[in-house]
Amino acid sequence: MLTEIAVADAYGAGFEFSSRDKINQHNDFSHYLSHELYGISAKYTDDTQMSVAIAELIVEAPHWTKALIADKFVACFKRDPRLGYAKGFHSFLTGIHSGQEFLEKIINTSNRNGAAMRSVPLSVIKDTGELISKASMQASITHNTDIAIQSACAVALAGHFGIHQHGKVSDLKCFLENYGVSDWDFNWCTEVSVKAYDTVSAAFSCLISNDNLSDLIIQCVSLGGDTDSVASIAAGLATCFEEYDQSLPVNMINALDESSYGVHYLQALDNKLYSVY
Repeated sequence: MLTEIAVADAYGAGFEFSSRDKINQHNDFSHYLSHELYGISAKYTDDTQMSVAIAELIVEAPHWTKALIADKFVACFKRDPRLGYAKGFHSFLTGIHSGQEFLEKIINTSNRNGAAMRSVPLSVIKDTGELISKASMQASITHNTDIAIQSACAVALAGHFGIHQHGKVSDLKCFLENYGVSDWDFNWCTEVSVKAYDTVSAAFSCLISNDNLSDLIIQCVSLGGDTDSVASIAAGLATCFEEYDQSLPVNMINALDESSYGVHYLQALDNKLYSVY
């Protein structure tokens, strides 16, 4: 799960809000491109780092509090500062020193996709009541709006459907309807903004339109806009469904430019994550 999220994230970052010409010319999932704003290449962004934070919490702490979640967000950033976060949030994380300070200073009224993009690891939670509670809690810390919380719950439930109920991607919309979180556009085909509704709609649309990771990631990027968030969510969810061909090009895994928290760390954390439930 986490390796696939990281590869999709790093690949998508090279096309984030880039020109249509760049997408048309280079979107073949054969190599990483540089992020046009930050100049980074083959490095994952906040989508993966915050997913790692959630995964570590699942492994380490059965009982969550907002303070515990905030501490983990700060700790993950401080141990491995990276570009890719929204400029304002990057400055915010750089300037604080604890979870308590995070909670005291954060403005959590956003309807953007930050809560959804880190919710895929919650899919491993078997009890849906626990899953929804933790998805909602982690979302509310930074994105305490109805649409953002629904987006986090929908992403987590989607992966849960594949892992624990062995559901089919084609039945995903019906499954989400049972939990009242199905009001997404499952036929999304235009550029994707950073809003939660747009990003989750695009990720679900691409997920149900493919059966293998490579084609899925290419389609996510082809939409344009917030390509790394769409690709990382969709790729992470694809690993939850047995029907998906989950293989990735070896060169894309090997070329991921991470050290301490790279592929080996992500794979080990994945093993711990799946063993918890």
